[in-house]
Amino acid sequence: MPKRNDLEQKALHYVINTGYQGVLQSDLWRELSASSREGSRVSIKLEEKGLIRREKELQDGRWTYRLYPKRLPKSIATIADCPCLLCPDNAKCDPTTTVSPKNCQKLTDWILGLDNQQVQNEPDFSNEISTSEDDSIAKGLDT
Repeated sequence: MPKRNDLEQKALHYVINTGYQGVLQSDLWRELSASSREGSRVSIKLEEKGLIRREKELQDGRWTYRLYPKRLPKSIATIADCPCLLCPDNAKCDPTTTVSPKNCQKLTDWILGLDNQQVQNEPDFSNEISTSEDDSIAKGLDT
């Protein structure tokens, strides 16, 4: 049987690779060749560390959890449209000169626009179970 820390790492990488659609806990354990008991412990540990989010789901008449990553790695696409990359003043740009990122309106507009893009592209997790009563009920579910 693999060490738990190795299993946690593999589980976390797998959940991250599923992106925003997440993965059923039972499918993850089959993929990692782990027992249901060990898999449940690992998912709870990852949730306690704040690395994943578990959401109960009815699947084929049984309650299970869908696991979602709390954070996804960023890609180069997130900065592909940064105005600095194609700026004609890039060679002169320096925080100590008049051509500076501190007073660049194009850069400021782009940075402010990032928040709007992020909000539009990320799913809404506002209905996430958060009360301790709901958590204690959820721990009693079959995994």
